[in-house]
Amino acid sequence: MTKIGIIICGRYQSCGGGKCLRAMKEHVGGFARYPMEEELELVGFSYCGGCPGGNIEYVPAEMKKNGAEVIHLATGMVVGYPPCPRIRQFKEFIEKHYKIPVVIGTHPIPLKYLNTHNNLSFWNSTYREKVIAHLLKEDKEIMVAYD
Repeated sequence: MTKIGIIICGRYQSCGGGKCLRAMKEHVGGFARYPMEEELELVGFSYCGGCPGGNIEYVPAEMKKNGAEVIHLATGMVVGYPPCPRIRQFKEFIEKHYKIPVVIGTHPIPLKYLNTHNNLSFWNSTYREKVIAHLLKEDKEIMVAYD
């Protein structure tokens, strides 16, 4: 069993987490890295605190106290508009300060968002290849199911 914490974008702080929890159950999107037979347990769910991400300093500590072994930064940080400009800094800070791995992404990128974002200049090939490549490997039918 892997214990997971999820941090979502402050713009979506009232989100109930439906797509993230569904993806965790289905082992898709950011959760595709875990074998299907591996049980995943959610031990923390919070938001970044809003820009510039004040909760990033404190929320991971609480998640670790609850047994989190990995923290996922929600897909909403990737495909919200605009995408979170600090997502790479959040990942680096949490991994270095809290010594816990961070995965960018939870649910699959909805295809309708992918199609729009692929036409935006700031979603350049470096961002796609170095930050979210694992999310772009999802089957298109699954992406449509998350539209």
